[in-house]
Amino acid sequence: MIKLYGIPNCDTIKKARKWLTDNNIKYEFYDYKKQGVPEKALKKWIKQLGWEILLNKRGTTWRKLDDTTKNSIDQTSAIQLMLDYPSIIKRPVLDLGNKYEAGFTAEKYQQLFENKT
Repeated sequence: MIKLYGIPNCDTIKKARKWLTDNNIKYEFYDYKKQGVPEKALKKWIKQLGWEILLNKRGTTWRKLDDTTKNSIDQTSAIQLMLDYPSIIKRPVLDLGNKYEAGFTAEKYQQLFENKT
C-alpha cells in the first residue's frame, strides 16, 4: 500500500492528495503532526533521499531556529529536529514500498505512476 506522509492542512499535501485521488491511486495518509514521525521510516527516507533533501529550510519552523542550531546542522541533529518538529520535514513524503519521493509536482507524480494511471 502506498503511504503519503505529511500534515493535512499543508497546501502541497492537499495538491498531492487530490492528484492521487483524481488518478484513482489508492493510498494511506499518515498525519505525522498527530501521529509523530516514525523514526524507522525517517531513517529509511534519509538513507535513500539524504537528510539534506528532507530538511525543509524554507519553512517557518526552520526560520524560527536559533543560528547556532542552523549553523551546526548535521545528519544526527537533523534527525532529532525532524523527530521533534515534524513540520520541518519537506512535504509530502511518498512511500511507494521500495522507493521514496519527497515533495510534489504533478509532473513528478505522473512519471512515478505512468504505468498505474
